[in-house]
Amino acid sequence: MESTSVSSGFCNQHSFQFLSAPILQVQIFSRQQPRNPFNIFATVSSSQQRSRTIPERDLSGRNHCSGPQIEKNIELEPLNVGSKRRLKRYSSLLGDCALRGALNEGKAIHGHQIKTGVDPDSHFWVSLINFYAKCGYSSYACQVLGEMPEQDVVSWTALIQGSIAQGNGKQGVDLFCEMRKKGIIPNEFTVATCLKACSMCWDDSFGKQVHAEAIKEGLLSDVFIASALVNLYAKCGEINLADKVFFCMPEKNEVLWNVLINGHAQVGDGKGAFRLLCEMINSEVEFSEFTLSSVLKGCANSRELRDGQLVHCLAIKRGFEIDKFLCSSLIDIYSKCDLVDDALRLFYMITDHDVVSWSAMISCLEKQGRSSEAIKLFYLMRHTGVELNQFTFSSVVSAAAELGDLLYGESIHACIFKYGFESNVSVSNALIGMYIKNGCVDDGYRVFEAMPEPDLVSWNTILSGFQANDYFESGSNIFRQMLVEGFTPNMYTFISILRSCSNLLDINFGKQVHAQILKNSLDGNEYVGKALLDMYAKFRYMEESYMVFAKLINRDVFTWTVMITGFAQTEQAEKAIKFFNSMQQGGVRPNEFTIAGCLSGCSRITATESGRQLHSMALKIGFLPDMFVSGALVDMYAKCGFIEDAETIFKGLVRRDKVLWNTMICGFSLHGQGDKALETFQKMKDEGNLPDEVTFLGVLSACSHMGLVEEGKQHFNSMSNVYAITPRDEHYACMVDILSRAGRFVEVESFVEEMKLTSNALVWENVLGACAKHGNVKYGERAAQKLFELKCETDSTFILLSNTFASKGRWADAKKVRALMSNHGVKKEPGCSWVEINNNVHVFVSDAAHPRTREIHLKLEELGEKLRLIGYVPQIEHVLHDVPDREKEEHLNHHSEKLALAFALLSNSHTKTIRIFKNLRICGDCHNFMKIVSKITTQEIVIRDTNRFHSFKDGSCSCQDYW
Repeated sequence: MESTSVSSGFCNQHSFQFLSAPILQVQIFSRQQPRNPFNIFATVSSSQQRSRTIPERDLSGRNHCSGPQIEKNIELEPLNVGSKRRLKRYSSLLGDCALRGALNEGKAIHGHQIKTGVDPDSHFWVSLINFYAKCGYSSYACQVLGEMPEQDVVSWTALIQGSIAQGNGKQGVDLFCEMRKKGIIPNEFTVATCLKACSMCWDDSFGKQVHAEAIKEGLLSDVFIASALVNLYAKCGEINLADKVFFCMPEKNEVLWNVLINGHAQVGDGKGAFRLLCEMINSEVEFSEFTLSSVLKGCANSRELRDGQLVHCLAIKRGFEIDKFLCSSLIDIYSKCDLVDDALRLFYMITDHDVVSWSAMISCLEKQGRSSEAIKLFYLMRHTGVELNQFTFSSVVSAAAELGDLLYGESIHACIFKYGFESNVSVSNALIGMYIKNGCVDDGYRVFEAMPEPDLVSWNTILSGFQANDYFESGSNIFRQMLVEGFTPNMYTFISILRSCSNLLDINFGKQVHAQILKNSLDGNEYVGKALLDMYAKFRYMEESYMVFAKLINRDVFTWTVMITGFAQTEQAEKAIKFFNSMQQGGVRPNEFTIAGCLSGCSRITATESGRQLHSMALKIGFLPDMFVSGALVDMYAKCGFIEDAETIFKGLVRRDKVLWNTMICGFSLHGQGDKALETFQKMKDEGNLPDEVTFLGVLSACSHMGLVEEGKQHFNSMSNVYAITPRDEHYACMVDILSRAGRFVEVESFVEEMKLTSNALVWENVLGACAKHGNVKYGERAAQKLFELKCETDSTFILLSNTFASKGRWADAKKVRALMSNHGVKKEPGCSWVEINNNVHVFVSDAAHPRTREIHLKLEELGEKLRLIGYVPQIEHVLHDVPDREKEEHLNHHSEKLALAFALLSNSHTKTIRIFKNLRICGDCHNFMKIVSKITTQEIVIRDTNRFHSFKDGSCSCQDYW
């Protein structure tokens, strides 16, 4: 359809004079409208040329070229017939052509009028404008309007109506504005037509101006204007304004009631639609099946089942035939209210179904998860001979997607080609979704590429397929292309692309998407906010996550869980526990993932009491059988030093997955119970669970802690030989740790060379640690040099090398290493220990004060005297500083774990097992000290250092002095 502004200049006075060419020269019955209609009426240069184009008549009076019937109708009238009668006839024929869209016939009539020289009257002008406008040639209509001697409101109204008839509401609004600029006052038909144009282009802002114009001109009481206003406001979501217009009308007919009821239904106000129906009945205005269908649509959108059932009863009571249209509306509400069987009974009550009722029932079954029944109904539909449409195919493709039957989906795709719906947008969208759900992303993308004009749903659907597998990067490219092509993303777009960002691990692109969300004013959307929160949490950007979280109005269990788990995984366990408490105070009930995430936080900071409370909550709610919760509980108890409790929970579980077995094996290994770790490993295999990489980390660690060199070798070799598991850096490091702890440095060197591990920092860290323990200075220097080359200039590298020199009395070299450490800006992490007493955590550092420092030191002196009586001698060789022996003894007495022990013994809860946690490895003197104290006080002491747990009881340690 052409779009020509009236203000751009009308045709000259004789613009249409070429239409005086002989009428039969025009190919009136051409089916396809030409791109440039003016080419058909090419002006002939001379009258002689024109005369040669007139077909000769034979004796029978028939033309050699068959002319149109409308030509005959015109020629039957003699030329002396009155011009008014002739113009009336022309106008009538033009009206008929406008209704049928017969462009060439109407042009012939126009040409005949010019040929006969009849001066057009106002009615003919309006008919001509109406004809061209409704045939989609606004430029012609505008030229005709420009030639009118006097433009009036009727001619302008006809032009505006023609634009609307072609679906161009924006052009209708522009024409109305042009008319007003020329000073022409609209009448009630013009105003109603313009309001309809506003509703077509969703322009309620201009519609309000037209509303004001109608009030100014005193036209508001007109029923057509009122109906158009109600429809405009309802369609644009201004339902309150629609109500005001309606109830201000002095008289309300059935049309007005139906428009308002339909408006409430469209915005999902089922209650309002039903209330209006009741008022309509009380006003004694007759209603129709269309009225009831509109009410049912509103009830379906708002899930108002009871009101829908009352409408159904009313239809039966009034004797309305449950026709196909009303039946489809009833099926829709019963479907959306989960009463599929009622919808089916209603469907089978009607014998003569059309495509609408069939499609509605198939869609109903598909949406309610009864896809197999939907496919069976589609099969029956095809055998009834009812012609299929795009809605039928969309529903049956979605059903095939839900069933996961790719073969059937492909057969439906072939059927779609057969019926010619492959270019339909809704059908193509369903096909894309079907292929993606079946894992055929490439096939879905081919359907997408073949679409002539994909819509926003198409882009969103294809984006949803690029969230998994190897398509993450393609998802970002699709999103960029979507923006380039001018589409405005909605919340579904952003949810899909944010998930792709999370999987692609591209935080920079994620931040760009966040900027787009802000630009599109969707940062306040609940679902977009959740996706954004989840993305930042997965990238461990907890500050950004918290900012998004703080803006969310509705914080459900998902948002709280994301924050709690994110804090737990980023070493902010205190915040995780704090958020969990805040969530409960806010009345949000945790789910199994929330509890598992918070338990993970408790494990990291050994918050035993909080962990026990979570355990009680899991029991109360019934989450204990859940694998995530039970695994988190076993892990929490093991890492908090309660390996017996962890074992009790583990043994009480009916189902145990690989993660649980691994947690238990690693727990035993951490506590120095290597025999139990290996025993659990054997049980795991006996129950049919295949080990993985994590399993072998626990097994090799157990062998290392127990000094089981040969058994460690066997398990390491079985990884690749028996279970086809390729060892990772951590496994090689464990194997090196097993050999070097045992002092077998020749084998270590051979193993490192054979496995080409010279670039593995973990390996050299273990080697350096063992060299410090065994005093192997030569190999220790080499290990430290490798670590320096690998840029592993951590405090432990310098400290271990310094200790290696100090253990051999090479104080000058040790001092040089300390100076080098200082020059590199590396600071030694101070020794720190903490103990939980009466639900309060007390932290101790050797050179830091404590409120009870004096009592603590007195307690240590008391213990020292008792220990010396039974032969304890401080092992000053563990003080790797070149200071006098007395100072070395004093230094040993201030180790943080001894301070924590003395405080625990002073407290009222010393009858329980004392559990101390230390950030560094326990020294030999403290280890010996704890063994003797556990004997003379009959107090069990559990200390967890950076490597493992030490359980001191009756003068011995669970590590058997091998750590």
